[in-house]
Amino acid sequence: MLRLLTPNEHLDNIYQIDPEHLQSLGIKGIITDMDNTLVPWSDRFVYPRLRTLLSDLKEKGFKLFIVSNNSRNRGISLARELDIPAIWYAVKPRRHAFRRAMKKMDLSPGEVAVVGDQIFTDVLGGNRLGLHTILVNPISEKEFFWSRFMRKLERIVLKRLEGKPDEP
Repeated sequence: MLRLLTPNEHLDNIYQIDPEHLQSLGIKGIITDMDNTLVPWSDRFVYPRLRTLLSDLKEKGFKLFIVSNNSRNRGISLARELDIPAIWYAVKPRRHAFRRAMKKMDLSPGEVAVVGDQIFTDVLGGNRLGLHTILVNPISEKEFFWSRFMRKLERIVLKRLEGKPDEP
């Protein structure tokens, strides 16, 4: 089970993504989470740095897709502003939304990376399909109450993955 919860990479944030490294792995598409990955959970403001990163990824030939458990109403304006297609109500870690995104990008699992801030949704969902998974630290501590609960479990998993003893 820990194998399915283990990301291929763990980065501080999305700005540490190395496009050349991903290309060397044969990655051509990136499925990204929205909340606390691209923007803070409570915010929909597109910072210039984010716009630049996504533009650079597109210029380097990456296909981008947002897959979010959030509602369409909450994220559609952000997706439109970024000009990135999206799937809402994804029910991650279920595979259906990831498969739909791959189909729309016309890519196979070996050509897709998943970037997100949660082990039990983004990493687990991506690993279940054999995608390259990149865990990033959440942008903000403010988040949905269920996510706060899951973070406690994630800390335990991350300590196990890093070989550190669990805290009492």
